[in-house]
Amino acid sequence: MATVDYETHEHDVLVIGSGGAGLRAAIEASASGLSVGLVCKSLLGKAHTVMAEGGVAAAMGTCDQDDSWQTHFYDTMNGGKMMNSWRMAQLHAQQAADRVRELQEWGALFDRTPSGDFLQRDFGGHQFRRLCHVGDRTGLEMIRTLQDKGVHLGIEVYMECAITRLLKDGDQIAGAFGYFRPDGRFIVFRAKAIILACGGIGRSYKVTSNSWECTGDGHALAYEAGAELLDMEFVQFHPTGMVWPPGVEGLLVTEAVRGEGGKLTNNKGERIMSKYDPDRMELSTRDVVARAIYTEVKEGRGTPHGGCYLDVSYKNPATVIRKLPSMYHQFKELANVDITKQAMEVGPTTHYVMGGVRVNPDTQQSRVPGLFAAGECAGGMHGGNRLGGNSLSDLLVFGRLAGIGAVDFVKGLKKQPSLDQAQVDDAVVEMTAPFEREGAETAYDVHADLQVSMQHNVGIFRTEADLAVGIENIGKLNERAKKVVAKGGRAFNPGWHLTRELKNMLIVSESIALSAQQRKESRASHSRLDYTEFDPEWAKVNSVVHKGPDGKMVIEAVAKDPMPEELTKILAEQKELQPQRELNKKERLAKAAKE
Repeated sequence: MATVDYETHEHDVLVIGSGGAGLRAAIEASASGLSVGLVCKSLLGKAHTVMAEGGVAAAMGTCDQDDSWQTHFYDTMNGGKMMNSWRMAQLHAQQAADRVRELQEWGALFDRTPSGDFLQRDFGGHQFRRLCHVGDRTGLEMIRTLQDKGVHLGIEVYMECAITRLLKDGDQIAGAFGYFRPDGRFIVFRAKAIILACGGIGRSYKVTSNSWECTGDGHALAYEAGAELLDMEFVQFHPTGMVWPPGVEGLLVTEAVRGEGGKLTNNKGERIMSKYDPDRMELSTRDVVARAIYTEVKEGRGTPHGGCYLDVSYKNPATVIRKLPSMYHQFKELANVDITKQAMEVGPTTHYVMGGVRVNPDTQQSRVPGLFAAGECAGGMHGGNRLGGNSLSDLLVFGRLAGIGAVDFVKGLKKQPSLDQAQVDDAVVEMTAPFEREGAETAYDVHADLQVSMQHNVGIFRTEADLAVGIENIGKLNERAKKVVAKGGRAFNPGWHLTRELKNMLIVSESIALSAQQRKESRASHSRLDYTEFDPEWAKVNSVVHKGPDGKMVIEAVAKDPMPEELTKILAEQKELQPQRELNKKERLAKAAKE
């Protein structure tokens, strides 16, 4: 192999991903005095966290004094249909409020009540007003605050840098290999611990709220390094994405619209949620609302562009603009719709994956020593379905715990890992191979076919026949992916970038399809038309995939950890209180709508 130049950097902890989880992990690790590197696939500040608009969920009790971590824990477990890691759900509910207060101390500016407390709003699946927010731009404010904090700590940032392989010393993490996207320069990182915070997998699907960065990089890097992926069948289709015009199809319409009183209707003017969840209506969980809209459209009661109507035009225009400024401008500029006068057209869009790297709940370490994960690329916290607002508090809670876990791991090392030059050479060969191939197969064509197959065969509703077709298609696409070519040079070459991202998306897509095929029941976001009911036996196991010795993906059903008696008791107590609380919430919302 011809010699290829690359630069080398060394850090105690390398964080891959600069969204909320990555920034919070980097801040925690840096505060311990260790050398920390932060890798951004895009630009610092452009993380997908900014798309989380509605708020951060935490039992602050500022608007509803009866709220508590116990209720938040129950709501999270109930929303996830008990597939959650009970320990992660417990840690999240107990620590979220402190993390939000901490964010405030670092300079985050949250909306306030007249008395100066955190203003909290309703969201689907939450019994109380629990989402602290900044209008409908909460994620943006979070990133601004965390970014400022991290920069002032002196964290070294590598922007527009894509990691393609994790390097190991035996079983232990030793570093990472990647390249700079603008000019194609290769880079090698020496690191004693790595934290993956790479976000989601939405670009495997045709209709998605996710931006171009979300290609399952963290999931695939962990899988290739020997880690396990947990519960990948659980993919959340957010009920409200834009459906028109075509250029913005799938763009997120925040749940805050429904939290502020938005009504969902079909082309007959009927409020659709009265049929699917009359108690919670539009504030039902996302899986229920998404399936409701999908069903209305499929049965001929959809809008002209294949969605349902979401309407806040009955409310005071000034209030709508003040509470939902981003949505007002989004529809005005992109669809020529004034949401203070007209209804929005919305439909389901691939939004979030609950599945991810299987980690220790307290440390966020995978089964690979020195490899940690946090945020959307870590599994367990949200079970079968994530509640709105829990993603932002998840980032804060588990980003911090991953940082602590990595620091403890590094400080406890007795032997420093060393880099294997052969692994670096292999990584170089993988990235230069597309330029040396001949043929006409492009990554764009393979990716487009993957998106169509995942949308149709592994989408909102699933069957054995469709999943079998999807798995077969992925096998064929894997073969085609081995033949993709890249033209030109490494500088400013998005076609070359996609050749590597395609591998990640194929790994993620296969894990989703195999896990969905294995789980022969309907639960939370996983809906089987051929197995429509909950199965108590499937409630006892998680789906776990890993790379086998022959390089093929292995799928297993692994028994869940039993929940401690004290938490079981909390769930039972909270379940008894839920009906009256839901009734109180319904009456409060009805009163607010009249006002």
